[in-house]
This record gives sequence, structure tokens and C-alpha cells, in this order.
Amino acid sequence: MTPDTIAQHYIAAWNETDAERRRALLTETWSEDATYVDPLMAGRGHAEVSALMAGVQQRFPDFRFALIGKPDGFGDRVRFSWGLGPDGADAPIKGTDFVQVEGGRLKSVTGFLDQVPAA
Repeated sequence: MTPDTIAQHYIAAWNETDAERRRALLTETWSEDATYVDPLMAGRGHAEVSALMAGVQQRFPDFRFALIGKPDGFGDRVRFSWGLGPDGADAPIKGTDFVQVEGGRLKSVTGFLDQVPAA
């Protein structure tokens, strides 16, 4: 798996609104005990990570994730930036995620929020 492929699978899971299809993506591309953590939330395992994704989709129903720039990585580590916003517009929310891969599947994700609108 290339850094680009890993990032594309990751973004696809965050954008999948159908819970069953999202769960299938997680099963295929995330390890069973994968962890996700960012400044606002954390989860372990497919069910918790899927719930986090659903929560973001509910909070921002008209927004989609998109990659910003080119993912890169070495060894079992991948880094990429993303934007969350309406299609066709500059994303008001941006971040950078660092991923550890094990056996071709995401093992852990540490997310950083680079740009968040003032409340």
C-alpha cells in the first residue's frame, strides 16, 4: 500500500455515510483494534471509530473530506493533510493526520487540527 492509497482509503471511510458500507471499509482497511485520537475525540476499534465518523457527519451534514497536497510516508508511517468543507469551496476546517500501518491496515491515527473557524 502506498501513502496515497492509504490516505484515499482513510478519506473514503470518513466520507461514507452508510453505516454498513463504512463498517465494511473499516474492516478492510483498519486493524480490528485500531486507535484514533485528535484534540476533540478518541476511539478504539471499528465500532468506536465508525461512531466518531458518524458524529462528524451529523455535525457537518453538507461537508466532505478531501486530501490537500500529496500524502507521504516511510516505513510504517504515513502523513497527509485534509480539508473538511462543502464541495467546490475552500474547506473551513483543515488538519494533518499521522498514521501507523501494520500488515497493510491502519493501526493508529493521530490527528491535528490545523485550521478551525472561531466559534
